[in-house]
Amino acid sequence: MSIYSKILEVQDLKKVYGRDENKTIALKGITFDVLSGEFLGIMGASGSGKTTLLNCITTIIKPTSGKILLNGENLSSFRGKKLADYRGNRIGYLFQDFELLDNLTGRENILLPLSIHGMNVEESVDKLFAIAKYLEIEEVLNKFPAQMSGGQKQRIAAARALISNPDMILADEPTGALDTKSAKILMDKLKGLNQDEKTTILMVTHDPNAASYCSRILFIQDGVIFHELRKQINEETQQSFYDRILTVMAQLGGGSANVL
Repeated sequence: MSIYSKILEVQDLKKVYGRDENKTIALKGITFDVLSGEFLGIMGASGSGKTTLLNCITTIIKPTSGKILLNGENLSSFRGKKLADYRGNRIGYLFQDFELLDNLTGRENILLPLSIHGMNVEESVDKLFAIAKYLEIEEVLNKFPAQMSGGQKQRIAAARALISNPDMILADEPTGALDTKSAKILMDKLKGLNQDEKTTILMVTHDPNAASYCSRILFIQDGVIFHELRKQINEETQQSFYDRILTVMAQLGGGSANVL
């Protein structure tokens, strides 16, 4: 697959909650593409629709209308085994609050998706250790989550998201529960995966520091795309891109404190 091919297509996506006087329009016809190998960020104020958008892509909720295509296949047509394969293997999900099982070790948490979906765990051991080495979590593979720092937990969660070779990583506020140092370590690793392994990442974030690692950012306001920023690869510094992000966030209303 060409790095410039479309891996995800969102077409005129709309989502309405409730009806009549209780109706809330969360998405008002959003359209965009995610290219294979891209690191795309989604930002917007609280209530802008970005979480609804992510939940539609993960099939947690169904859109009211519009289409979401993964490699040309309409997600709304997925049923049974195909839907389970999409959720378990074709996308990897990185949660803000880690979502690790407390009674499993780091190694067991990472391999859990393979066990659930009937894949051969033993064949993935080599990949497990390769991912663990890259994410620098080898020393916590045999520890339980209660024995790990927040940064270690999130990198265990990242390894879990990567273990099944997904088409795309979906990250929901991945730095939201981390301190500044742990957040930087995680984002450096995600950027490395994107640049070195051409891993496609779609990340929802409120953090302009995290967003500055992206190659492109879509800003959502009131259920529509308000603005788009593209990083000038090989020409623009991360600091310069960060400054441009802050400028757009201020235009969204209220500055960075209100962009969640």
